Amino acid sequence: MDLLTSSLIGIGLSMDCFAVALAIGTSERLPLVRSALVIAASFGIFQAGMTIAGWIAGASLYTEISSYGSWIAFLLLAGIGIKMIYDGIREEHEPTLSGLHAIPVILLSLATSIDAFAAGVSFGVLGSTVLMPALAIGLVCFVVSCAGVFCGMRLEKLLGNRTEIFGGVILILIGIQILTDILPL
Repeated sequence: MDLLTSSLIGIGLSMDCFAVALAIGTSERLPLVRSALVIAASFGIFQAGMTIAGWIAGASLYTEISSYGSWIAFLLLAGIGIKMIYDGIREEHEPTLSGLHAIPVILLSLATSIDAFAAGVSFGVLGSTVLMPALAIGLVCFVVSCAGVFCGMRLEKLLGNRTEIFGGVILILIGIQILTDILPL
């Protein structure tokens, strides 16, 4: 998988992180730079790690399902994308944190990286490598999360849950692109 595609997947997967980082950025009691770095590092590490974990799970299934891999990848990415769009339309807001503590940061990191596990599974069933995509996804997530914390209060009112809708659309489009690689057009 090339760097551009990996980065676009990273952008799509980072929208949940961006939404959470926006919420965290609105907390007036947090030191902004420290919060941005801690949140971004945690989110990025979890996104990369869960991508690798998903790849391991998907790679173990590759020989059994390789002929269906593109369809599985499409369904996973489209499913994640649809869920993100649905969550964005529901207009529920992420809770803000009143303090930056390890347990909430880890739980938020885990919660926002579950989609990365599914994306990693799709890499595994496609038989693709994972290191470069995982690093790209983690780095993109770090940058997006940092930006989310820094932009918090200003952008939350402007974007709201549209960030998840945007991320969902990106994942669906990437899923469609995977299908166009195997379908005769």
